[in-house]
Amino acid sequence: MNFRARLWLLVLLMNIGGIVHAQIQSNKRNKNISGKGVVFLGAQSVVPGSVAITGFDTSFYSIDYVNSILTWKKNIANDSVRISYRVFPFKLNALNRRFSYDSVRNVTVTQNRILSNLANRQDDFLNFGNIEYNGSFGRSVSFGNSQDAVFNSQFNLQMSGYIGDSIQIAAAITDNNIPIQPDGSTQQLNDFDRVLLTFRKKGWEANLGDIDLRQNDNYFLSFYKRLQGLSFSNISKIGRNVTNKTTISGAIAKGKFARNVLTVTEGNQGPYPLQGNNNELYFVILAGTEKVFMDGVQLHRGEDQDYVINYNTAQITFTSKTLISPDKRIQVEFEYADRNYLNTMMYVSNETTFGQKLQVTVAAYSNNDAKNSTINQSLDDAQKQFLANIGDSINRAYYQNVSPEIFDASKIMYRRIDTTYGNNLHDSIFVYSIDSTVGHYAPSFVDVGVGLGDYIYLNSAANGKVYQWIAPVNGVKQGQYEPATFLVTPKKQQVATVNATYNVDKKNIVKVQLATSKYDVNTFSSLDKGNDNGFAGKFNYIHLDTLKSEKHQYLLKTDAGFEYVNQNFLTVERLRPVEFSRDWGLPILTTQTTEKLPTLSLAIANENGDRLQYNFGSYIRGDGYKGVQNKLQHQQKTISGWQFNEVISMTNMTLPGGKGYYFRPTINIGKVFKGFHNLGIGAGYLMEHNQIKYGANDSLDYNSFAFETITAYIRSDQAKANNWQLSYYTRKDELPENNLLKQTTRSNNLIFSGQIFSNANRKFKYNVTYRQLSVIDTNRVTSLPEKTLLGRLEYMFNEWKGFLTGNALYEIGAGQQQKLEFTYLQVQAGQGQYTWIDYNGDGVAQLNEFEIAAFKDQANYIRIYTPTGEYVKADYTQFNYSIMLNPASILDDNVKGWKAFARRINLQSSLQTNKKVVSKGSPQFNPFQGSIEDSSVLNLNYIWSNTVSFNRSSSVWGMDITNLKTYDKSLLNYGSESNQVQQWIVKERININRMYTIGLRQEFNTQKLDNPAYINRNYSLSKTLLEPTLTYTSGSRFRIQGQYQYYTNKNKEEYGGENATSNAFSIESKYNSFQSLSISGKFTYNDIKYTGDVNSTVGYIMLTGLSAGKNLLWNLNMTKRFLKNMECTIQYDGRKAAASRIIHIGTVTVRAVL
Repeated sequence: MNFRARLWLLVLLMNIGGIVHAQIQSNKRNKNISGKGVVFLGAQSVVPGSVAITGFDTSFYSIDYVNSILTWKKNIANDSVRISYRVFPFKLNALNRRFSYDSVRNVTVTQNRILSNLANRQDDFLNFGNIEYNGSFGRSVSFGNSQDAVFNSQFNLQMSGYIGDSIQIAAAITDNNIPIQPDGSTQQLNDFDRVLLTFRKKGWEANLGDIDLRQNDNYFLSFYKRLQGLSFSNISKIGRNVTNKTTISGAIAKGKFARNVLTVTEGNQGPYPLQGNNNELYFVILAGTEKVFMDGVQLHRGEDQDYVINYNTAQITFTSKTLISPDKRIQVEFEYADRNYLNTMMYVSNETTFGQKLQVTVAAYSNNDAKNSTINQSLDDAQKQFLANIGDSINRAYYQNVSPEIFDASKIMYRRIDTTYGNNLHDSIFVYSIDSTVGHYAPSFVDVGVGLGDYIYLNSAANGKVYQWIAPVNGVKQGQYEPATFLVTPKKQQVATVNATYNVDKKNIVKVQLATSKYDVNTFSSLDKGNDNGFAGKFNYIHLDTLKSEKHQYLLKTDAGFEYVNQNFLTVERLRPVEFSRDWGLPILTTQTTEKLPTLSLAIANENGDRLQYNFGSYIRGDGYKGVQNKLQHQQKTISGWQFNEVISMTNMTLPGGKGYYFRPTINIGKVFKGFHNLGIGAGYLMEHNQIKYGANDSLDYNSFAFETITAYIRSDQAKANNWQLSYYTRKDELPENNLLKQTTRSNNLIFSGQIFSNANRKFKYNVTYRQLSVIDTNRVTSLPEKTLLGRLEYMFNEWKGFLTGNALYEIGAGQQQKLEFTYLQVQAGQGQYTWIDYNGDGVAQLNEFEIAAFKDQANYIRIYTPTGEYVKADYTQFNYSIMLNPASILDDNVKGWKAFARRINLQSSLQTNKKVVSKGSPQFNPFQGSIEDSSVLNLNYIWSNTVSFNRSSSVWGMDITNLKTYDKSLLNYGSESNQVQQWIVKERININRMYTIGLRQEFNTQKLDNPAYINRNYSLSKTLLEPTLTYTSGSRFRIQGQYQYYTNKNKEEYGGENATSNAFSIESKYNSFQSLSISGKFTYNDIKYTGDVNSTVGYIMLTGLSAGKNLLWNLNMTKRFLKNMECTIQYDGRKAAASRIIHIGTVTVRAVL
């Protein structure tokens, strides 16, 4: 079989599951739909020509077959009609958005793979010649009489090698159907797919799939984008001294750029929520795209670094290494998944170099929302016209039009009523309703701000958010939400640049950069287009010279420049340094206007790194601001061993009606004493004084401020494994009062960090920060006097040749705990974790009606956590340890007596506890203080596991005793919920001979759930289990096992007093043949006696999803390997509960090992 045939066979096999799925599940749909407005038919594209509506021809409606949307063109008398149509098994224009879940870079996902051995693969049907490859792919379909057909996929492939004799190929492809994220909070519930194909040949490279495009060398066009598409780059010589480099990229953009300036509070490490450009609160950040800055310095991600970030919930938390206080200036830039429109991006760059003289670069960037290809929002003609009429006023795009629809119990439905207040009748008041006869509306609600809406959020048991109308008081609105939809407009951005660098000679360089941009914030509208186009330019003349003395050689550099930016010019991302505006005495975020920046820089430096530089600049804005800045920088590597670094900046500014200045000196000195083991000391001084006065009376502007910081440190040799550092700084802040700047606060900060005992067997790392804030004037600041302590201690050890190994972590700090809200989202059977049981029989899902599914075919819901925006200030304590005791590592095999007994013992103990309590203004050192029932405990995760093993490695007999305690407590929008589990597990085994093994398992468990809001779910169970087994094994080909399980489970009387007793007999067998065939099966008979309410949470848990009485469960699995690479698995599961019909579930999986 040749290479091309093998490749086509691979593609065919990858789609087998899809074909099987299409055969099993019909593509015909029949249902009732609304007879008005726009109707969304489903997630799959409609087959053209298959739509039929009884009594109505195509003149009454139009169909968008690709997006599965029906639009009524004429009014009809019917509220609802019956429609039938056929669908494709997928959406034709589906945008596959992919991302890597990565909060800490060193967290990886292990993949099962088999490495290639080319020498042994020559006869395999999947043989790609000289290309090295490894991985696997599989397709499976599951179906049964209790579920629809469910399709799953898995594909992992890595390839590298050559096509022909010259084109190099490299590929990394991942396609896994993974519906659930670790925290269940992602908006992308389908899959984790990643495709990257790279082709290389001398001079060129092509990348296809999920690509990252980064451009840092172009001043007016700098960006970092994660894309799905194609990029091509080529380097070639087009003349004797002429080199040309071309880059072309066309792709679908995964996200859009956003920039947040955080408002942080004293002693609060977070988490802090981030927002999208349209004030979105629920979105996914593209992993690895974020940049976090504090006081202009970029921070690093990691639990042992500066911050951690949850990409799914868009929240950032700062670690104990980085103390947060209100005087910190924090900015976060990131790309986030924007799924409102299909977004395409084009980028072209061409760089031509003419020897050593001239370099010319031309680049063009285009990013466009396809306004007729919506994804997460569907727009009808009326909505499109509404957007066309608002022009550039996109912040007013609140569309208020709610149409009646058919009652759907899976949605939050409302009825519309009239009400009277203020002696006036008001209509269109929406009231939550589960009555199918009146609940015909499903409005969306949008947050318009406190006091600007007529609705408030209402805590309820409904599976989703419910809003309640509240009457205005004296004409003043009392709510925060409105029944409206915020429509996101399609946008278009284009940037083109021309850059030239001309080396006049070895000492003189001329640089010219020109750019033009177009930014249309609403491509639906033809209004307000006069401000779409902008332009910018930058010119620099650089002169280089050298001076020589007897001891040194100096480099002189002169740089004169001018920059002009039109008020309508817009770059893709941030144009200048993060604190550019603040360097000129302005706020970090300023309004867009025309800008002019003439600059002059004179610098001299020697080969030792000593440097002196003077900068002069002017900043002229179109809003009337004019600033003149003089800056002097000095860096001296050593004067008698001392190092100096000073920056003094003075900015004088005039504004409309006022004037001011911004003075900022920074001085740092330090010295390393080589005669004292490289002990280092240092000190620093920073002052900022920003003063603006207006009018003839020189009234001090309320934005004026001043502060000064004094720093000192002493530290050991940081190059050594064992090191330490102690630093201290104090800061004094001043704010305006009576036309003067007067002191408001003072803080004292102490930081002690380092590591000791660092060797091959142990390491101890520590970082402790203490801060004391004193408030001098409580009238001008909202902060209260506070003491903050942050600390992180880590210890890793391996003692006495492995006799004692483990690690420990202790951390304390202060932050905040967010109240969580969750809803349950229906997915395909087997893809979720929860099942819905309609306890009250009303046909409407409530939050207290969902349970963890006992069987896979029932698991058709996932739980989605959503942030509420409500936070409680909290102190947190974390303590983890893991210890292993192994006497065999220090005792010989031939020891006798008590040593021989001790050698057979193994001990493993681990603890993970993370607790947040209501902040009391003082650190909470004890991680065990406060029980789970304590109302001050906001959040608790506690897992303590201890296992003692005797004769663990013996082939004759052995025993394990395990004690496990698990406590969980969460702060939810309706209160707290806690779960406690305590277990004693004893396992014994005796190998009578090589064929027969006897096993015994005993469990003693207690489990308690406490949910004050839903008392019907509360229980306190005590369970005892006994499980003997007998196993017969014949070599590696056959095994059969018989098992008896007896358990009793009792609920405490105050919680209901339910009882369950189970007697279960099972037999399990497995057979392996030498022809790569494996067959296994299991049959279980379970007789359960139960007293209590079956239709309850306790009943479902005690009966383990079965029924009182006689229950039967069985399964059969067969796996066959063929053609060396292929593997087919057929799995059948069935069960017959005492009072239910027989359930049959079948699964077919085809897998290829590459």
